[in-house]
Amino acid sequence: MRVFVTGASGWIGSAVVDELLAAGHDVVGLARSDSSAAAVEAKGATALRGDLDSLDSLRRGAGDADATVHLANKHDWANPAESSRTERAAVETIAEALVGTDRRFVVASGVLAAEGEPSPFVGPDSPRGGSENRAFDFIDQGVWAIAARFAPTVHGMRDHGFIAIITEAARRTGVSAYVGDGSNAWAAVHRNDAARLVRVGLERAPAGARLHAVAEGAVPTRVIAEAIGARLGLPLSSVAPEKTVDHFGFIGQFFGRDMSSSSELTREAFDWEPTGPTLIEDIAAGAYDVP
Repeated sequence: MRVFVTGASGWIGSAVVDELLAAGHDVVGLARSDSSAAAVEAKGATALRGDLDSLDSLRRGAGDADATVHLANKHDWANPAESSRTERAAVETIAEALVGTDRRFVVASGVLAAEGEPSPFVGPDSPRGGSENRAFDFIDQGVWAIAARFAPTVHGMRDHGFIAIITEAARRTGVSAYVGDGSNAWAAVHRNDAARLVRVGLERAPAGARLHAVAEGAVPTRVIAEAIGARLGLPLSSVAPEKTVDHFGFIGQFFGRDMSSSSELTREAFDWEPTGPTLIEDIAAGAYDVP
């Protein structure tokens, strides 16, 4: 297949591009800069210049492809409403280009809903603009929409996501902290396992499928903090729930939540079995060391 990928030079997207190319697919990656375009083309894919605000580029990329994988997101934590608006507009633009084609459309999402259950986020004012449910609105119009729900940490060497931000807070404050008693847990998945599931879902999942990219369903946040502290040689500390944002920055509003999940249904339906390192193994191996 010719697959159009948004976020093709990003953390998850670049691994998905590698996975698709290795499986024999042709890939066109959305690239918002010269450096992103160069990174996409260095892999053997074709770059299409544009970003999530370039709706004409999204229409062109999706319209000229056999399938689309939408992974890009602004992640503007200072202006989440704008990020959600942009995400919803991007999903609507791609889906409208695919109406009546029965072409596959994989949309990135999170695992805050139980496996197999609909996302609770509906409407333009909800997180990510309710993009998962909005994509599924187009199934009856001949769009083969699929949700790829990622664990809150998709980890690996040189990961710059949530765990990197938590690690940086430890360096800045001199303690490796968790919230309260640290019993709340996060789901986790290695980047390569997540990319493989996206490829499998693209090739095999039915319309309306909700894939859970989760290798570890519940890693206690205290265990995460212990691993970071051991790697950095820093003591542990508990942070009161009301002081999480002061200590961690914006990520504090999430680190104190239980964000556990499961992938039992996904593994059974698609014969997907994670094989990558665990989150704690990656921390211990230096995935979050300063470059």
